[in-house]
Amino acid sequence: MTDEAPFRRPLAYDNASFLSSDDARPLRILAEYLEPLQRLRRSHVHDTIVFFGSARLTPEGPLGRFYEEARELAKRITTWSKGLPSHEHRYVVCSGGGGGIMEAANRGASEAGGRTIGLNISLPHEQRPNPYITRELSFEFHYFFMRKLWFAHLARALVVFPGGFGTLDELSEILTLAQTRKLSREIPVILYGRAYWDEVIDFEALVRYGTISREDLDLFQYADDPATALGLLQARLRPEPEESTPGFAHSRRPGRGV
Repeated sequence: MTDEAPFRRPLAYDNASFLSSDDARPLRILAEYLEPLQRLRRSHVHDTIVFFGSARLTPEGPLGRFYEEARELAKRITTWSKGLPSHEHRYVVCSGGGGGIMEAANRGASEAGGRTIGLNISLPHEQRPNPYITRELSFEFHYFFMRKLWFAHLARALVVFPGGFGTLDELSEILTLAQTRKLSREIPVILYGRAYWDEVIDFEALVRYGTISREDLDLFQYADDPATALGLLQARLRPEPEESTPGFAHSRRPGRGV
């Protein structure tokens, strides 16, 4: 006989060692889908206007005007969306949650009295949530592809400011989805700062070499000031029916609708 209690292993969903293991990776990926879904549903977020751009731009730097113009554009978008009729969706400014252009977008929306979303990514350097994100709409991701899914899932429009590898990656992702018609709705894309984009990406060269079609250049527009960018968005955005869950951009499936 022994007085020792029998050893019991923790339940699988309480086993931290297992949940951190390679075998549980599918569960961690699924969690980065379901947990944001729950919070967005509770917050009645249906559609977003996504800002992309460099985390390295500061108001004092050589490209500092883009910080201030992203801030002003986000403020104007939020003020406009708050004034829409109550039966229409309000467009919530969403960023990658870090510094630079992301901070400017969240800051402008917050200054206009609106809610604003940050989809942050855990990185060794550079990326920390900025203080202007609405608390209940601040998300932290481990997997880049799950973060990009949430950018695309709710986006009604995209505004892309000057940026580096991350910005180019995110821009290419949305343009590819639009080009291949993998999404059931149109997502207007605005490239902000034409001189920068004309120098960094030679879209005309892509057409000349036949790697994209001339029609693919219609997938985006340019703007060089907040008023023009807002006007382009207002002209392209249309309200959608009310939904009880976030308004996903569903994938097209050949022969099966959306």
